[in-house]
Amino acid sequence: MSQDIEGFVKALGRWRPRSKDVFNPWRGRNRDDARGNGPDARRARLVQHLSVPEGARLLLFGEAPGYQGARITGVAFSSEKLMELGAIPRVAASQQRLSSRARSWCEPSASIVWGALYEMGVAQDTVLWNAFPFHPHHTDKPLSNRTPRGEEIEEGVRFVKRLCRLYPNAAVVAVGKQAEKCLRMGKIKTWGCVRHPAYGGANEFKQGIVDVLRDAGVQPRPERPDLALL
Repeated sequence: MSQDIEGFVKALGRWRPRSKDVFNPWRGRNRDDARGNGPDARRARLVQHLSVPEGARLLLFGEAPGYQGARITGVAFSSEKLMELGAIPRVAASQQRLSSRARSWCEPSASIVWGALYEMGVAQDTVLWNAFPFHPHHTDKPLSNRTPRGEEIEEGVRFVKRLCRLYPNAAVVAVGKQAEKCLRMGKIKTWGCVRHPAYGGANEFKQGIVDVLRDAGVQPRPERPDLALL
């Protein structure tokens, strides 16, 4: 398993963007990367997050990385702030800043997702990923987010399928319509699509995950109560 995970992460690092409005966090550097943070550190964090001892029981797929989150950390649905809190399963809390920004980057949707997963007792058994794993942004505006194009979603399918093969017993769930489209294109069996937590969708997201856990028979385990509802 460890070799498969490392091979997956290395493949991400080798991927070259075809346009200037896509950033590969596991290959390139950000202008505000702090000393010690960069593509090598992001690849290492991702390997840690993906290394679930008994295999993931839940795989959640979002749309694409954002400039406040995975672009800095290298882990889907995360942020510099969550890394400092040690809130991302299997990734040690950051002892140093990841960016040179005055305040740590904070990604609202990521906080909602992990807070709900901790509250429901499944955070430690969950892996998060994106339909398009690289950061799509507007031209000459790296600190922005845009919806991935159709061909980018198609490009992400091969990484999605490869990740799913690492966790054959996990319940796969799309978070939002773009992720649902990608999983459908890859002919990947899912337990459905839940509402993305952004723009007032937090409660619907949480209820959707509750329904999936019930239908898939995933039982909760003790979690860190201090991280519930971040």
